[in-house]
Amino acid sequence: MPAGPAGAAALRRARRHRGRGDGRLRRESHGRRHRPVVAVSTVTVVGLDAAGAPAHPALTPALAAARLVVGAARHLAAVPVPPGAATVTLGPLAPAVDRLAAAVAAGVPAVVLASGDPGLFGIVRRLRAAGLPLRVVPAVSSVAAAFARAGLPWDGAAVVTAHGRDPRPALNACRALPLVAVLTAPGAGAAELGVGLVGWSRRLLVAEHLGTDAERICEVTPAQAAAGTWSDPHVLLSVAAPDPGGMRWDNQPAAAPAAGWALPESAYAHRDSMITKSEVRALVVARLRPRLGRLVWDVGAGSGSVGIECALLGAAVLAVEHDAGAADAIRANAAAHAVDVRLVVGRAPAVLAGLPDPDAVFVGGGGTDVLAAVLARRPDRVVLTLAALDRVAPAVALLRAAGYRAGGSQLSAARLADLPGGSIRLAATNPVVVLTGERPCTT
Repeated sequence: MPAGPAGAAALRRARRHRGRGDGRLRRESHGRRHRPVVAVSTVTVVGLDAAGAPAHPALTPALAAARLVVGAARHLAAVPVPPGAATVTLGPLAPAVDRLAAAVAAGVPAVVLASGDPGLFGIVRRLRAAGLPLRVVPAVSSVAAAFARAGLPWDGAAVVTAHGRDPRPALNACRALPLVAVLTAPGAGAAELGVGLVGWSRRLLVAEHLGTDAERICEVTPAQAAAGTWSDPHVLLSVAAPDPGGMRWDNQPAAAPAAGWALPESAYAHRDSMITKSEVRALVVARLRPRLGRLVWDVGAGSGSVGIECALLGAAVLAVEHDAGAADAIRANAAAHAVDVRLVVGRAPAVLAGLPDPDAVFVGGGGTDVLAAVLARRPDRVVLTLAALDRVAPAVALLRAAGYRAGGSQLSAARLADLPGGSIRLAATNPVVVLTGERPCTT
């Protein structure tokens, strides 16, 4: 949040004078004298160690020089604030930012106290947005402390937050990735995330009261987490079971896959060519817009190729398939591509009841009853493929009746094929209609 009018104006005035001198009187050519210019000071942001270790050595001299100290009540009580320093107890951030901006403009040394590493989902972002010059002295973050207490490496982990925002992206990151740390908040903690992870093979470690005598690390299943009562704030570690044996070679758990997407059909086990062709899959995946934080359903998954490629792009994926043979292929294909796809074996639409709400759905099989059941869950986007033209109009009518913008195109691909004698021909694949339904004002 930007500094208020008074603090911001003072900061702008001071910045205009920055670099004009060191405070000494200066004379212009016409002989007029200027008043001394006060140098703009820097706010020192100091992290207090979440692991309970002694404070960083830089804290003592910073506090000794400070004339303004800002922090939460527990932080102000934990350090020796100089007797002559003013203090601001953090609640709403805007008044504190105004005080800090005014202090910077007046050259008054200021210290901000924070938890752990204040650059990790912390106050540094807000202070930078206000234009304040900062010096940051981090401590061990709560995330690093939680992994250390659990005895786990975390160089391949994703770190997300459910604090002050919709917790669903954090939940879907836990569903999609093998190792995730979540910074929680009241109402968006281990109990609520545990409810959403039931059905996924995860073990959860809940780290409470880090760095205090009441510190506790509990390892639980999602169901146990959902039934538990947890102290705030805490850190939740979500670990795939069995434990992930490694990480991607590029150390980017949710980056675009190194091998790309729209992979050839030969990259998947499938039966009787029952697989979405790569040309069609490229458009379908583009329309689904998978990314970390989203949950995609692949209904009538077949080989699972669409869902697997969504998972390769960071989305959490839930594949629905009624055929036992196809379900085996989905498991094998997900393992071959090293992604975690939750498989639900059963016939849609009945099996869809009780599944977590999706952000996007691919309907690769089933009739209008399946599409109607999907639309009833109100995902942002629905994509379906149809080979029979007589099914297009009823599907479009359902999409529009449900309030979705409907559009589509027919894809007719022709692939290069060799002929005897070294010649090449075009071999046509079956034309497919790709329909997309999009709720207004969605991304």
